[in-house]
Amino acid sequence: MSDAQKHQHCTERFIEVANDLKNEGYDIQLVSAALMAASGIYATYSVAGNEGGLNPSGVDKVVERYRKNLESVQSIKRAQAQQQKGSAS
Repeated sequence: MSDAQKHQHCTERFIEVANDLKNEGYDIQLVSAALMAASGIYATYSVAGNEGGLNPSGVDKVVERYRKNLESVQSIKRAQAQQQKGSAS
């Protein structure tokens, strides 16, 4: 399995968990906020381990990674919408 396939698999698993929580009756805004919190905790762990936290420059680096990732996701979603619009014509 390639790194891209592993990334996609992990992403899909997180979305499955989020959808399970939504289906259990949790508000999607709450689920989204909880996923963001968990991601922040795990991002901190991946950089600083269990013993530390991020200094301001580390926070800036993680925020920039989130920004780039979110921009990429939005670009993909826009392209998919355009493709669906074109194939519906």
